Amino acid sequence: MKLEPLIKDCMYHIYNRGINGGNIFITDENKMYFLNLVNKHLTNSSSLFAYCLMNNHFHFLLRIDSDGEKVTQDLSNLFNAYAKAFNKANNRTGSLFEKHFKRIRIDDENYLRQLIVYIHLNPYHHFDANFATFKYSSYNSILSNKETKLKRGEVIELFGDLDNYIFEHKTKKEILEQKFTLE
Repeated sequence: MKLEPLIKDCMYHIYNRGINGGNIFITDENKMYFLNLVNKHLTNSSSLFAYCLMNNHFHFLLRIDSDGEKVTQDLSNLFNAYAKAFNKANNRTGSLFEKHFKRIRIDDENYLRQLIVYIHLNPYHHFDANFATFKYSSYNSILSNKETKLKRGEVIELFGDLDNYIFEHKTKKEILEQKFTLE
């Protein structure tokens, strides 16, 4: 299968999961290490707008700021470095992630906003956790005034302002709650 190349100045939903749906994160330390590797490998070649790390998968929303082949290599280096450390720490061998990371190019601003909300609501969707207090998503980093590599200002601008950012997340969660109640 030929994968779509990453293109400079384009936005992508990048995601992957553990091989056979297995966990890629077991501890909080795993997640923190992965985020540190994200900073190390991606901040010079792409811009991070949103992320969420679940036990068996992850989501990123990235803008490609360099040559797409370079970013693809940076992502590969990130995943390889993490897999080697995870395997060593857990006395395992072999692939950790499914073969290729998935990528969806985002061309529509409305879809981009919906995707940010979708990424942040993953903890609620997958295990009914409170997305607003979930430690391993960018939701609270957008709300915070702490220093971050995230494109906080650009995310808030997409929603108009911080109040609408919060409103859109809560509204989508309420819609999901109603859907689950009706089923």
